[in-house]
Amino acid sequence: MRTTYMAKPSEIKRNWYIIDASGRPLGRVATDAARLLRGKHKPEYTPHLDTGDHVIIINAEKVVLTGRKPAQKFYYRHSGYPGGLKKVDYATILDKKPDKAVYMAVRGMLPHNRLGRAMLKKLRVYRDDQHPHQAQQPQVLGEGPDDKKEGGPDS
Repeated sequence: MRTTYMAKPSEIKRNWYIIDASGRPLGRVATDAARLLRGKHKPEYTPHLDTGDHVIIINAEKVVLTGRKPAQKFYYRHSGYPGGLKKVDYATILDKKPDKAVYMAVRGMLPHNRLGRAMLKKLRVYRDDQHPHQAQQPQVLGEGPDDKKEGGPDS
């Protein structure tokens, strides 16, 4: 009989990754970051544990949206009071706080519970290419951790 492997919290090793968002669609950047934060790229992935890595997203102000989304995509929040719905379009958020737009996109792709909040603490988003995490020696990911290179044997 086979048993399913479950990672133990003491066995989890965390790496640091950098994702460069310049010129890439917002959804692609967010899915790459969410996959790394959850740990789904690791063979020891366990759904009920935080097995993910730390993720640094740089150049958030250079992220792009396809089509007419800059004018049609909105972020909503509600104060809890009658008439308290606030609606802001993506172009405004990108001008004022581009790091918040990327942060909210990644947050929406993580579990909406305590585990997701723990995963979100390992995400850092910066609007330009400067970040204070050089001491962690992060690995740079341009297009994702397991993308194939052009011209390889699988191309």
